[in-house]
Amino acid sequence: MNEKELKTSPKQRFFIILIAVVMLGSIIASYAAIVINGGGSSSGNTSKISDEKLRQYEDDYNAKLSEFKSATKGDFDKFYKYHGEIAAYNEASANAGSVEKKDLVVGTGPEIKEGNSDYLAYYVGWCADESIFDSSFDNDKNPTAFAKILDASLGMIEGWNQGVVGMKMGGIRVITVPESLAYGSSMEICGGYNKPLKFMIMAMEKKEPISTLASTLDTAYMKYQYAAQYGIDFDGE
Repeated sequence: MNEKELKTSPKQRFFIILIAVVMLGSIIASYAAIVINGGGSSSGNTSKISDEKLRQYEDDYNAKLSEFKSATKGDFDKFYKYHGEIAAYNEASANAGSVEKKDLVVGTGPEIKEGNSDYLAYYVGWCADESIFDSSFDNDKNPTAFAKILDASLGMIEGWNQGVVGMKMGGIRVITVPESLAYGSSMEICGGYNKPLKFMIMAMEKKEPISTLASTLDTAYMKYQYAAQYGIDFDGE
């Protein structure tokens, strides 16, 4: 599929796939229970996850988050120096041209070539009115650390893909994406459709320990959220 045609963000696609897997697992588990019980009648056993187990998931997530924040503090300090770049811009002008690139820091690592998505990225994305719609920050209004890092291999909008070409790992770049290379009329964002977007991106190589820390943090977050919202115990009772 052409990346430009993607209708959802990486985060949304991740949870759509996850929900599908969970639903399939639930169907299989239910069928197995019927077989084991000899096709007996429903007992109405829909008990939720225990409070103790929920706390375990929460504690594990908070521990992983603390570890991630500590390991990425240096990156956050470098990135946050340019927080002033997150400013209002003219929507019509941003929509009128092609992708614009502005390097704030030139990296020293490998260069991102066209079609390359094998990298990680700290980021912040904002609208013409300066409001942030997504970021790696722990708090968009008063950030003190990074709480996540994006894996570009999940699939990005075409404007992002074009905007990072030529960027070197460890560098920081601002890109302006016109609506035709963002979400266009396929998704409402920034208060409407056909909106241009801006991103500030810090590209990073997939190296340890960040790769593993990011992966384990995502897993811990997923388990905690689904335990809290749906009573799903991924580890089993």
